[in-house]
Amino acid sequence: MTLAGARSSMTGLLVGLLLLAGCATDTDPGGTSPASPSATSSASARGVELSPAVPARPLTGMVVVLDPGHQLGNGHHGGEINDPVDAGGFEKACNTTGTATDAGFPEATFTWEVATRMRSMLRRLGARVVMTRDGNSDEEWGPCVDVRGSIGNPGEGRPVGDVRISIHADGVRGDAATGFHVIRPGGLDGWTDDIEADSAVLADDVRDALVAGGWHPSTYRGVDGVDVRTDLGTLNRSDIPAVMVELGNMRDAGEGAVMATSAGQGRYARALVAGVRAWLTR
Repeated sequence: MTLAGARSSMTGLLVGLLLLAGCATDTDPGGTSPASPSATSSASARGVELSPAVPARPLTGMVVVLDPGHQLGNGHHGGEINDPVDAGGFEKACNTTGTATDAGFPEATFTWEVATRMRSMLRRLGARVVMTRDGNSDEEWGPCVDVRGSIGNPGEGRPVGDVRISIHADGVRGDAATGFHVIRPGGLDGWTDDIEADSAVLADDVRDALVAGGWHPSTYRGVDGVDVRTDLGTLNRSDIPAVMVELGNMRDAGEGAVMATSAGQGRYARALVAGVRAWLTR
């Protein structure tokens, strides 16, 4: 073999060995890959910024009960919704028709739209969501307030809730009667004494989240956006922390117009989810 041929053969051998070494690095299960701990440590030591680990969804394992007030068909079932039920040691009508904007947009539809948006957001955060009604139908009525207040209670037969939010809008006639208020249960022996304190904290968290979301507290009811009542079956019958939110006055032209829009419903939903999240992750 000539000297030139020998050099050519040696060069080919070295190239082949280098290629084999490169393949072994990519395929050897025991080798160090870019995703391995040693490679990560090395990258950190060199000051290379790595993407942080994705945190667990913050509401995983939590159960949120959403109660969209009323039902679209309640007005067609006057007899049924006027039947009395136990609202917490006293009788009250099963339900009402709810209110509407002057343009005819119903409270039942508004509360359903807000609740379904909340459901999607809460699920993305890892929560399980239980709804007190499964649709917004002009043909259906109820459930009654005693049932709505019991869904999600221990022993009720569904997943036990960590928190209950009952979603409503007001229908007050009055000059400058605008804004939201959060209703928490007052003390009612044998009914709310087990949830009153936690519900008070929940009410403050929901109020603060609504304010942070750009909504202003009621000009006509409650103190700093929070009201206390003992006459609401939805709250009295609950054995988990609960509040009712009146998200605004549908009879005010400005507020009613916002409530009828998808954008407005989304803003309300985001604020309520922020309040629920704040309370559940304390």
